[in-house]
Amino acid sequence: MFDQIAPSYDRLNHLMSLNVDKLWRRHALKEIVDGTSQQILDVACGTGDSTISVAAAAGAGSRVTGVDISEGMMALVMEKAAHEGVHDRIRLQVADGENLPFPEGSFHRVTCAFGIRNFEHKDLGLKEFHRVLKPGGKAVILELSVPQNRWVRWFYDLYFMHILPWIGGRISGNREAYRYLPASVHAFPAPEVFLQMMRTAGFGAVRHKSLSLGLCRMYVGEK
Repeated sequence: MFDQIAPSYDRLNHLMSLNVDKLWRRHALKEIVDGTSQQILDVACGTGDSTISVAAAAGAGSRVTGVDISEGMMALVMEKAAHEGVHDRIRLQVADGENLPFPEGSFHRVTCAFGIRNFEHKDLGLKEFHRVLKPGGKAVILELSVPQNRWVRWFYDLYFMHILPWIGGRISGNREAYRYLPASVHAFPAPEVFLQMMRTAGFGAVRHKSLSLGLCRMYVGEK
């Protein structure tokens, strides 16, 4: 599915979020980069928006590794990275987030932006995030969320359940993909449940922050 919608994914993503997704990524950057030389893993990197923003913000000598199971999505990353002048800081690898092909303790940071809801086994993904982190490392996860305020929720459901599939279908030619998006967000665990999943995976000091009236949440855990 993601291979099929890759050519229109970026345009639709920014259009339908009114570019607020860029603001959410800036919040995450404050938790990810620290000005030092870091090894950073971006899981479910997609077309590389987060990969590129992390590479641009990270300290000198840093390397960002992007992994995804969709080769169609990743095919767009390096051209975008070259345009931003950070292609030499990025490497890509086709990989499953539930079975990462890296040794234990390989990375200072693991990040996943709007991808973990697509994992079949989120608990396995979180355990892998924890495994490949160095001691003292941190996982930073951004994910779309269902607002808790009932009025915001009403507009959210109207847009995501009805308007978004129509717009996405018209532009991408794949309406089912944009029906899947709201369904996957609604199916995602509640914040307190997901935080407990992070603790069970081994993370400490777990916390989350609600962004844009609960449209997005940032989850952070430390090893």
